Amino acid sequence: MVAVSNPMTRVADHRERIAGLVGAMPVVPLPTADCLGLALAEDLVAPVALPPFDNSAMDGYAVRAADVATTPVVLPVVDDIPAGSTSSTLFRPGTAQRIMTGAPLPAGADAVVQVEWTDGGTSAVRVDRGVAAGANVRRAAEDVAVGATVLPSGTLLGPAQLGLAAALGLGALPVRRRPRVLVLSTGSELVGPGEPLGPGRIYESNGVMLAAAVREAGGEAELLRFVPDDVAAFHAAVGARLAGFDLLLTSGGVSAGAYEVVKDAFTGRGVEFTRVAMQPGGPQGAGRYLGVPVATLPGNPVSAHVSFEVFIRPALRAAMGLPDVERRTARARLSAPLTSPAGRTQFRRGRYDPASGRVVTPVGGPGSHLLSALAVSDCLIEVPEDVTELAAGAEVTVRFLQ
Repeated sequence: MVAVSNPMTRVADHRERIAGLVGAMPVVPLPTADCLGLALAEDLVAPVALPPFDNSAMDGYAVRAADVATTPVVLPVVDDIPAGSTSSTLFRPGTAQRIMTGAPLPAGADAVVQVEWTDGGTSAVRVDRGVAAGANVRRAAEDVAVGATVLPSGTLLGPAQLGLAAALGLGALPVRRRPRVLVLSTGSELVGPGEPLGPGRIYESNGVMLAAAVREAGGEAELLRFVPDDVAAFHAAVGARLAGFDLLLTSGGVSAGAYEVVKDAFTGRGVEFTRVAMQPGGPQGAGRYLGVPVATLPGNPVSAHVSFEVFIRPALRAAMGLPDVERRTARARLSAPLTSPAGRTQFRRGRYDPASGRVVTPVGGPGSHLLSALAVSDCLIEVPEDVTELAAGAEVTVRFLQ
């Protein structure tokens, strides 16, 4: 028996090709407030200490612990120290200074009595409960010492990490910038939202969906819509917009039929087309056009979305140096049987229910036009290329979409 080779490209091979197209983004200093979701490209070293000085952890009274060892006791209040104060009266034993949270502890005081343990006096204060030395005091460098590495390179920058950077006085951080992606929507049959839907026309959805997917992945997206199915018009429209982008992402126009404008326009101009051994999402293309990396996805909306998840999203996140390039996966048991075409990795839409024992339920059929099923799914069910049937209860890998 002679083995028949599969003429299609394997999923892993096309993933590698796309990853090689979208190289690492350059390291740039970005304003700290704009770095949410990016990764540090260098170790973050503290230029100042946190706290930078001894300060009060409470609203209350700065005292010597020895002066409040026996209570109740009345002490004269000789000064007020608000937060942000740059000077205060010299602290003398046997006195108290009213102090606010975050205000510098006066030299000579060694504790703070919280206001709730006093009568709140302003010229003299009665202290009803004593405190030990160091009570309610935040010591300088207690949190971070000058020169300490507080976040290593590669750290994903979330709210807490950006708060730490701001507390250290860092107005900009070294990160790999976001990839700039031009999302191209082609098709003479497409119309925009709110426009009359004439015979043979459909509302454009892939551009909106893919631009949102780019942003969700961490990139920046611009949408070039309604490029007609004409090669000359295609080249004119695309060529005028490509400058400054790191990737051109198209959907549609890549199948084997007539009027496949993307394929017609790019063939022989640096973009190669193939059929990947997957369902949905077989027709794919990758290469460079006018020096800009190009990835072409199929036109059916589910095919385009699945292709983005499998090929484009990990490439974009790797280009930003993010630690979580891949979506989370889990093993789950099927709630219903599935069939899959031989020789192709199938990605079925599903809903995962960990509460019921890690069960995943297929949503909708395998059709690449079933956008509503995709919209209510939270995962993709991966069926390997050498599997054609799976019974209910069989274990599968699910790739989460959220």
